[in-house]
Amino acid sequence: MKRFTDLTQILAFLLFLALGLVLLIVLPRRTFSQQENRVLAQPPRFRLSDLASGAFTQGVEDCITDQFPLRDSWISLKSRTERALGKTENNNVFFCREDTLITRFSEPEETAAASAVRAVNTLAEGTKARVFLALIPSSAAVWQDRLPAHANTADQEALIRRIYGEAECPAADVLSALTEHRDEEIYYRTDHHWTTLGAYYGYAAAARAMGLTPAPKESFQPVTVTEKFYGTVYSSSGVRWVKPDSISRWVDPEGVTVYRDDGEEPSPVYDEEKLAVKDKYAYFFGGNTPRMVIETGQAGGKLLVLRDSYSDCELPFFFSHYSEIHVLDLRYFRKSVREYAEDNAIDDILINYSLSTFLSDPSVFLLGT
Repeated sequence: MKRFTDLTQILAFLLFLALGLVLLIVLPRRTFSQQENRVLAQPPRFRLSDLASGAFTQGVEDCITDQFPLRDSWISLKSRTERALGKTENNNVFFCREDTLITRFSEPEETAAASAVRAVNTLAEGTKARVFLALIPSSAAVWQDRLPAHANTADQEALIRRIYGEAECPAADVLSALTEHRDEEIYYRTDHHWTTLGAYYGYAAAARAMGLTPAPKESFQPVTVTEKFYGTVYSSSGVRWVKPDSISRWVDPEGVTVYRDDGEEPSPVYDEEKLAVKDKYAYFFGGNTPRMVIETGQAGGKLLVLRDSYSDCELPFFFSHYSEIHVLDLRYFRKSVREYAEDNAIDDILINYSLSTFLSDPSVFLLGT
């Protein structure tokens, strides 16, 4: 009887593998996963050199993994099973209270902070414009009360305090501003970015550090543009049971003109087409780009923002303070920042980065060019 049972289990397993193989061959290959927000591996080309090096077999393995039938359903089942077994983390994402997913913030390389600060100080010393620094903590620092017990994350407050102590320019206390409002929805639950509400508090902190009077919160009329946003943390976690986030805009774009890269045709402040795709956060200015020039139609000087994607939903709050806002993403813009500031008669420079990007992205050293 036992032998019959064992044989039945083996046959069932082989049948499962055979069915998976047939479906893998028959079903059309997917090029992009909306759930994971990434390009999927395709069958590799056969080369003897790749076979010898192992690259071909690795390519085949990656293809099978990415193209496996019902991949998204298997990922969801895996995460649900782990949650049922009491696991509180998957792929460096914590399963947190209030249906929140929070990415682990790991201790940076020992020399990362010093290298980044040197680049900031080189820029501050080498330009006539006023330079300001604003570092944005992740939700792991502000929503610590939502983290599961014994969640191990680096001390972002200590890192920011150290960096600000070594920076030779005024700095915005964004962490305190966000912590003061930690009971509000200032970060997305399924994405690593802050919400537009969180961006407002960050803007207010930066504006005060820059000697500007921030517009009062009551002067804005938030408009919800989608309630179906699943962000990057949702994609990487494997979790599929949480409810989606909503995205809102606060600033009316009337009278504002945006030029992306070196384009002659204006681009929208809010790209409605992005609300129909997975990466809905790209609704703000259409997503990442090397350079933007924003003509606000207001009186005032010129601001240069050196940014990562956290700045996208924050930039509109500065419209009322400057006539022009120039935006550079040093991951893609490779020219001298100091020369750009001089050539464009920039008055103020705001270095506006998430702490994670500031400490890990090698393009940050270009601040000093």
